[in-house]
Amino acid sequence: RIGSATSLSSAVVNSRLQELVRLFRERTEKVKEKLIDPDVTSDEESPVPSPAAAPVPPRGGELEGDKPSGDDHYCEMLCCTFKYRPWLDRLKSYQFPSSIDPLTNLMYVLWLFFVVMAWNWNCWLIPVRWAFPYQTPANIHCWLLVDYLCDLVYLLDILIFQTRLQFVQGGDIITDKKAMKENYLRSQRFKMDVLCLLPLDFFYFKVGVNPLLRFPRCLKYMAFFEFNNRLEAILTKAYIYRVIRTTAYLLYSLHVNSCLYYWASAYEGLGSTTWVYDGEGNSYIRCYYWAVKTLITIGGLPDPKTLFEIVFQLLNYFTGVFAFSVMIGQMRDVVGAATAGQTYYRSCMDSTIKYMNFYKIPKTVQNRVKTWYEYTWHSQGMLDESELLVQLPDKMRLDIAIDVNYNIVSKVALFQGCDRQMIFDMLKRLRSVVYLPNDYVCKKGEIGREMYIIQAGQVQVLGGPDGKSVLVTLKAGSVFGEISLLAAGGGNRRTANVVAHGFANLFILEKKDLNEILVHYPESQKLLRRKAKKMLKTNNKPKDEKGGPGDPLIIPPKADTPKLFKAALAATGRMGGKGPLGRLRWRLKELKAMQE
Repeated sequence: RIGSATSLSSAVVNSRLQELVRLFRERTEKVKEKLIDPDVTSDEESPVPSPAAAPVPPRGGELEGDKPSGDDHYCEMLCCTFKYRPWLDRLKSYQFPSSIDPLTNLMYVLWLFFVVMAWNWNCWLIPVRWAFPYQTPANIHCWLLVDYLCDLVYLLDILIFQTRLQFVQGGDIITDKKAMKENYLRSQRFKMDVLCLLPLDFFYFKVGVNPLLRFPRCLKYMAFFEFNNRLEAILTKAYIYRVIRTTAYLLYSLHVNSCLYYWASAYEGLGSTTWVYDGEGNSYIRCYYWAVKTLITIGGLPDPKTLFEIVFQLLNYFTGVFAFSVMIGQMRDVVGAATAGQTYYRSCMDSTIKYMNFYKIPKTVQNRVKTWYEYTWHSQGMLDESELLVQLPDKMRLDIAIDVNYNIVSKVALFQGCDRQMIFDMLKRLRSVVYLPNDYVCKKGEIGREMYIIQAGQVQVLGGPDGKSVLVTLKAGSVFGEISLLAAGGGNRRTANVVAHGFANLFILEKKDLNEILVHYPESQKLLRRKAKKMLKTNNKPKDEKGGPGDPLIIPPKADTPKLFKAALAATGRMGGKGPLGRLRWRLKELKAMQE
């Protein structure tokens, strides 16, 4: 047993030592790369903690991993150990923030949700309790309990949250406690909050528990609209919430109308005429059904008999036509705003198809254009990303470009070692282009004035005698065309065909944009010049030196003059240069001069 335990512990120690050696080697390589090029690794990268020495397992064969770790909290009772969470300690040590940012603080949005729930309780239940006989002496304590819980939420909102809200004054964000409190006390919001908490409940002792005395609680509507704005700002699909909210408006108007109809029926007497509610079935459902038919003007209702019923019905019809038209218009606006991008895409595509049909463009070209539209829209949700960012300030555009493109551009070997701010300026000049399968990104022999960075997809470099052999496949993060970007004197000719293999999304950086940026970064310009010279020197080496076949020349070189013929021409020159050989010698001199 002792021998097996010793061998087991030595094996564990050896494995831990090997792991330590591997971690130290990786850290050494990272440090070397960072010293050579500070852009290779992030400045915020945290070092990898070195593992502690491995403990020797006990003789019983149990590893220490089976024991409770020190980060967990346990309590012992009798012979057992129970795990518990120290939530009570964290709750005691929690400190409420002295100031709250109402635009970005999610905790404040959550609190507004509870305030809006209390407001909805009052708006929906006060009319029901006033009109329908649902509030009885047997359940009055339940209604009052929820009522005063909602009042407590209102009071906490005034005392704790609203007095801590930050505000902007003269371009500065004010976080001073006294200034925030004074700003709230001077606002219209404070006046409405105080008005909605008027203590009319004291009249309960004189007139009884009348729900209408709680009507001022419905005046806290400003919290509802603020919650809508904050929630729409954090939702990815805010139009869904807008549709739900507009539907709730319609349902609430029907809800109030049903309460008024039951009140009118009780005023006239239940079942007294054919127009009023007859008192059978569920009173709320039956009255709600009547309200739906009235407000939506479906028809098929019994005719009112008395003057009160006629006036009530006329007001219902006028209100119903107005309310329903407003709801339909608002729903149209909500749906139109939600599908504005899709409508713009369809209009652009329809205009392009109409243009191609007018000029009788071939169907193959038309199909490729349609495919580009569909892929571009479905992949990025818009046709041109620059249209989305054109309204933003330059600093915000840079922040978005860094988050989207910096990880790709920073890995490009050509720009490693350059000024970081130069790369930031370059990110704003990148232009995103989508290529369809088998589209030529660039062709051999054309003048190159831009370089390409592959964001997504793959491209193939073609060559060979027929120009169709795949030499290499470039994937996301690869760069090509940088020699044309850095070559002096108006660009450089492309040396190969590059074709998109499948759908490819590329970033394009034009030469004039890079030159405008490099004017402000002379050190980076010198570094790129050195790299460009090295790349051009490497690419200009003849392939025959490496043993590979050279490129076929369009005009083959002239064969060298035989040595015997050279000797004859030299002798003719010494003898005076007469005769056919002399004339030939003179002609060769002219050709040589023309060649030079």
